[in-house]
Amino acid sequence: MANLTTPPAWTRVINSSLDPGGAGNNAYKCIFVEDFKYVLLPVSYGIVCVVGLFLNLLALYVFIFRIKTWNASTTYMFNLAVSDTLYVVSLPLLVYYYAMGDNWPFSVGLCKIVRFLFYTNLYCSILFLLCISIHRFLGICFPLKSLQWGHVRYARRVSVIVWVVTVVCQSPVLFFVTTSVKRDTITCHDTSRKDLFGQFVIYSSVMLVLLFCIPFLIIIVCYCLMARRLLQPTRGISRLSRSKKKSVKMIIIVLVVFIVCFLPFHVTRTLYYSFRSWDLSCQTLNAINLVYKVTRPLASTNSCLDPILYFLAGQRFMKFAGNKMPGKPQNEMALGIVPTSHLGTSDNTDILSKEVKS
Repeated sequence: MANLTTPPAWTRVINSSLDPGGAGNNAYKCIFVEDFKYVLLPVSYGIVCVVGLFLNLLALYVFIFRIKTWNASTTYMFNLAVSDTLYVVSLPLLVYYYAMGDNWPFSVGLCKIVRFLFYTNLYCSILFLLCISIHRFLGICFPLKSLQWGHVRYARRVSVIVWVVTVVCQSPVLFFVTTSVKRDTITCHDTSRKDLFGQFVIYSSVMLVLLFCIPFLIIIVCYCLMARRLLQPTRGISRLSRSKKKSVKMIIIVLVVFIVCFLPFHVTRTLYYSFRSWDLSCQTLNAINLVYKVTRPLASTNSCLDPILYFLAGQRFMKFAGNKMPGKPQNEMALGIVPTSHLGTSDNTDILSKEVKS
């Protein structure tokens, strides 16, 4: 008798609107009860907003006011912090939206902008992490060749290209995303209208390959080669060995953060978009829907984790963040550039650049 009074987590109903003839084939769909997300999403987005805003503003302060001489790593990390900041300032709108039970009180344009900022930040983060990974790879595995390609002026050009590519690739989101009204409730969709959903899935699949799969594979290859180089036995003092071990640990941490934030979201989103054409049970579809809703805020946590990578990138970053001594110049050492005796264990590009200039 308890099943007669407790609403199910899912149900399968006939959707006759997909059968214009009114006879013959009946299309079925699942309707899910998603009360959990009205607590999960506001709380998680609220935490990401507060923590991410504080950490990224702190990072921007250090980059702008404490680090006087920038290098390639600084340039990429600064742009990453800008991307994260632009995203977290839009989160209060989503917190209010989900707290009100999927009721969007703002304009259609603002709905488009919020969804656009999510995907722009997502793929900006991936591409700038790719740039940082390639920069470190060249510095460790090809330190001499990295003298030219690791210069700050090239990093600035690459950063502009990343922004242009990301904005252009995500601009279709402004076309696809829209709102709909049902029972006095306005929904801000993160996909598209039903008649455009097929095109939206194709577009999302292309973005998945170009802006996630390819960068992810390149990052894995770079870090595997870096780890192999760092783990090779070399002559030197024990301090050098400790530095190498720390570099390997940082590689592992970056990969773990990348996998935790981005991989689950892209996998579950692909399943979420594809299940409509699959003949699956509602239990399976509900599980996919549940996991996808959970991975959305998980993907947003990269805005909080990216600043932690800045601290990991340099032993003195946090020190400079709290350093109140005026007039003390902050140079490349702010990002943990080690002495030249540690060549091959840190940002070799910047070390060699300083030697050439001197």
